[in-house]
Amino acid sequence: MTMRLDSWLLEILACPNCGGELRADDAAAELVCTGSCGYAYPVRDDIPVLLVDEARTPAP
Repeated sequence: MTMRLDSWLLEILACPNCGGELRADDAAAELVCTGSCGYAYPVRDDIPVLLVDEARTPAP
């Protein structure tokens, strides 16, 4: 299932943890930080959940 996020929204969103840019990962239904932390934030019903407590941390 493909996430329906407007491109302008992705341009203005930033990682709440480190401020890095976010990229969409359609397969996992997540927004993944391209900055220093690498956190992955879930997208539920096409709404990004940008809460650090909800983020998946990258595998070491």
